[in-house]
Amino acid sequence: MTDALALRAELAGLNASAPPQQTEVDGWLIRLSPGKAKRSRCINALKAGSLPVDEVLARCQRSFDAAGLPFIVRLTPWSQPADLDERLAAKGWAAFDAADVLVLEHLVPDPAPARLTALDAAAYAATVGALRGSSATAIAAHAQRTANAPVPYQGFGLFDEAGELLACGQIVLEGPLVGLYDIASARPRQGHAESLCRALLATAYAQGAREAYLQVGCDNDAAQALYRKLGFTWAYRYHYRSPAAVVD
Repeated sequence: MTDALALRAELAGLNASAPPQQTEVDGWLIRLSPGKAKRSRCINALKAGSLPVDEVLARCQRSFDAAGLPFIVRLTPWSQPADLDERLAAKGWAAFDAADVLVLEHLVPDPAPARLTALDAAAYAATVGALRGSSATAIAAHAQRTANAPVPYQGFGLFDEAGELLACGQIVLEGPLVGLYDIASARPRQGHAESLCRALLATAYAQGAREAYLQVGCDNDAAQALYRKLGFTWAYRYHYRSPAAVVD
């Protein structure tokens, strides 16, 4: 069941992170958003096409160069061809930003979740962008992506009685599966992220979600511990490769 849920989480994640600036080259999905999230400005090699890999890479490189973006490929257990990761490694492309996808097979809502405040796409992008120190370009791209995603986002903030932000996060529902995205705390290590996540899951449950997934950096020990406390388990890992020496 976990393997099937892992694949569903991957496909749902692709839908949730789809920017307006995307196209396809011989079975590979190219995303060219100028935003901060690498999942929206990379290649997802979904299918083994008819062209040689080097030719597809060359075509994709031209698209990224034209967009003024670093050339990035996202590698998952389902990337095609199956040896793509090894081929890129052989070219000297460095691997970076490994992340784990965690899943929750049986969503049980908190009986008394914290109260959340709904935020529209622009307000949410500005809120989380300020916490992360994102550029104006990245904030605008984030707002554009979430407002126009094929699967609607819902953004929320958790505030104290004085109206000060404690934490914020987004949910994306696709049938009975909900994804948690962009979880950020304004006051780390005070339990606000946990309260936020429990409230997000309860909100999603009320809308029909019964399973959940999220993506988290494999070296983010604090977040990993929080999500496991909430019942999430490891499903799979992905990473990126690029010919560039440094990729922001």
